[in-house]
Amino acid sequence: VQLVESGGGSVEAGGSLRLSCAASGYIVIWYCMGWFRQAPGKEREGVASINGNGISKYADSVKGRFTISKDNAKNTLYLEMNSLKREDTAMYYCANDYGGSQWNCPLNGVSYNSWGQGTQVTVSS
Repeated sequence: VQLVESGGGSVEAGGSLRLSCAASGYIVIWYCMGWFRQAPGKEREGVASINGNGISKYADSVKGRFTISKDNAKNTLYLEMNSLKREDTAMYYCANDYGGSQWNCPLNGVSYNSWGQGTQVTVSS
């Protein structure tokens, strides 16, 4: 499984970005997929996940601001980020639980077996 993120960049607080994660095959995207982030000196944290039916979960810190979605036809996962804050600054990774769960997609990252290389998001005030 290959996952390739894109869409990161630098933005001012209050701005928006959309991250994309291209998966290597259509069947990949039917399993749990998620977005995770890691800021310097901090532990990795789950941001959002989406299951095979498109049901999503969000970390409390991003609820109402971020939206996870996927396009099955394009084998692509998205993360729409609005009202960005300085504390959203981090390397963002997409992950997949290929061959694992399709329905219960936790935000702890433990069960995900495939990870992208990451895309940097920097929010300045």
